[in-house]
Amino acid sequence: MRVCFTSQVSPEHLDAYREAHSAVWPEMLEALRDCGWGDYHLYLRPDGLLIGFVELADGYSAAQARMAATEVNARWQAAMSQLFATNGAPDEGMTLLDEIFHLESQLAALGLPTEPAAQTEPGEPGEPAASGKPKASK
Repeated sequence: MRVCFTSQVSPEHLDAYREAHSAVWPEMLEALRDCGWGDYHLYLRPDGLLIGFVELADGYSAAQARMAATEVNARWQAAMSQLFATNGAPDEGMTLLDEIFHLESQLAALGLPTEPAAQTEPGEPGEPAASGKPKASK
């Protein structure tokens, strides 16, 4: 299951938030992985809008519950809470977004390949040669 969410980092704490996420504690990384969080991305806008994307093994509620049961998550949330614009644990204040488009799902539903078509090599008929000049006809 893919999940996208937003939250709000306090603009005055953007540098601290970026720094914390440049070297997440190893035990936090392991907990996320072991609790089913995969392909997890965070994006931060200059005004503090945080957008996250994660692939979850078996749903948002189950993944959140597993993380909430870890000691390291309690420590991480306490450390991060002072950097957010809202009160409370940051992982409890996320706003989930509805997915409205997924390219691969629509391609698959139409029976179309989800991988790019093979590209022609430069210099094939009708393509410019490596020099950028058209090949001479034989």
